[in-house]
Amino acid sequence: GDAVLPGGVSAEALAASADVDLKVPAAFARSSSYMEHPIFNTNHSETEMMRYLNRLSSKDLGLQTAMIPLGSCTMKLNAASEMIPVTWPTVGKLHPFAPVEQVQGYMQMMHEMIDDLADITGFHTVSLQPNAGSQGEYLGLKVIAAYHKDNGEEHRNVCIIPVSAHGTNPASAVMAGMRVVTVKCDEKGNIDFEDLKAKVEKHSENLSALMITYPSTHGVFEANVKEVCQLIHDHGGQVYMDGANMNAQVGLCSPGGIGADVCHLNLHKTFAIPHGGGGPGMGPIGVAKQLAPYLPNHINAPTSGGTKPVRAITAAPFSSGSILPISYMYIRMMGSDGLKKATEVSILNANYMAQRLRGHYNILYTGETGFVAHEFILDLREFKKHGVTEEDVAKRLQDFNLHAPTMSWPVVGTLMVEPTESESMEECDRLVDALVKIREEIQEIIDGKVDPENNVLKNAPHTADTVLADDWDRPYSREKAAYPLKYLVDNKFWPSVGRLDNVYGDRNPVCSCPPLEAYEE
Repeated sequence: GDAVLPGGVSAEALAASADVDLKVPAAFARSSSYMEHPIFNTNHSETEMMRYLNRLSSKDLGLQTAMIPLGSCTMKLNAASEMIPVTWPTVGKLHPFAPVEQVQGYMQMMHEMIDDLADITGFHTVSLQPNAGSQGEYLGLKVIAAYHKDNGEEHRNVCIIPVSAHGTNPASAVMAGMRVVTVKCDEKGNIDFEDLKAKVEKHSENLSALMITYPSTHGVFEANVKEVCQLIHDHGGQVYMDGANMNAQVGLCSPGGIGADVCHLNLHKTFAIPHGGGGPGMGPIGVAKQLAPYLPNHINAPTSGGTKPVRAITAAPFSSGSILPISYMYIRMMGSDGLKKATEVSILNANYMAQRLRGHYNILYTGETGFVAHEFILDLREFKKHGVTEEDVAKRLQDFNLHAPTMSWPVVGTLMVEPTESESMEECDRLVDALVKIREEIQEIIDGKVDPENNVLKNAPHTADTVLADDWDRPYSREKAAYPLKYLVDNKFWPSVGRLDNVYGDRNPVCSCPPLEAYEE
């Protein structure tokens, strides 16, 4: 039948009234077949489609099954109440270049959001333009460069970055036209202050900025962070704070209060927008008063930036504006007390888990008082001499219905755990109990009680096909493979595939589409 447009008018009828010919010229008409994959011709009803989507979901170990404790990712709850406005046509169907007079509700929300984020961060104002944290870094450094140029110090182009920084930090600095100088970390994971002083003094005349993360990428509140900021300011530089770990600051301290001059915020982390799989994200930056004049405007929002704006860095004036209501709802519903409580619980959860795991694993970095921030690093490198790697532990966690923490970052051979405030004590205990059980399985290898190459760790994860097969030739029981703890009997997630050779897979991609022969003419 005719394609029907909003309002009930068919495309053909509309074309006829406007005297438009919808016929495709023969030269451009498709002659080959298309959409022949079975998926396009299998599900013909909503019921079938629902079941297909459920089958896909059942293959994925997501938040519907367990916590996702990825360190430095802040995989917190994306509450349905925050997400509802995104489904409204007045929110999700507006064009980013719609005339301002037609989007007054949006403008009010964004102005309120700017005020809220400025209050939370302790900054003078905020730009909503960056689409991601990496773009926020780039824009923040461009703003710093513009500030120096306006002060007659365009030669200031050295950006000092700790070796523990996120990989996007040096990339953003180079893209912003700066020279990167690295500073070492001490044995506790903190910035080596003596090395920093030496680098700052050496590059004092050309110092543009320092990029730091607080709490540090190692999951520690660095006690001398204000002293670090003051050192940079004393030598004419500006401090860029990476907001990746802002979930440990909100309501307790702020980048502006610490002494930073600019900081990006991952709204898709700290402020509850869903993330993963490439986006969408938002990485607004907050700036101190002296940097505010250089915030970018946009051809479709000429008054949105400062008085001496840098060029726009995104196509849309306010980033992925249609998802901004998620963070707006999160902040408004939580309120000041709720945001502070969330931060406190995220830190409490991490320290509770770290404390329970002490004695089983080495907690790589802690602060001066022995505590961690909102995440912590489990050091598994001591087990490598016994043939056990961090990948073995990560794969084995699937047999416990659990998602692995961040693997081999920021330190190779480790797992970094971030439970967030969204997880209950029971869920935190479930991950800890699994890790303790895995530590017992590691000890069996160390003590020579099991084959070092043929054991539950090396063969993990165990799929249903493997466990239910007629032939079982492994030197441990099926129960130990699939049900290492009792709770799994009542609720078992079955991994779809067993252990893969990751390196081989990366080097030899295989398409799951129809074979190439199907595309031959």
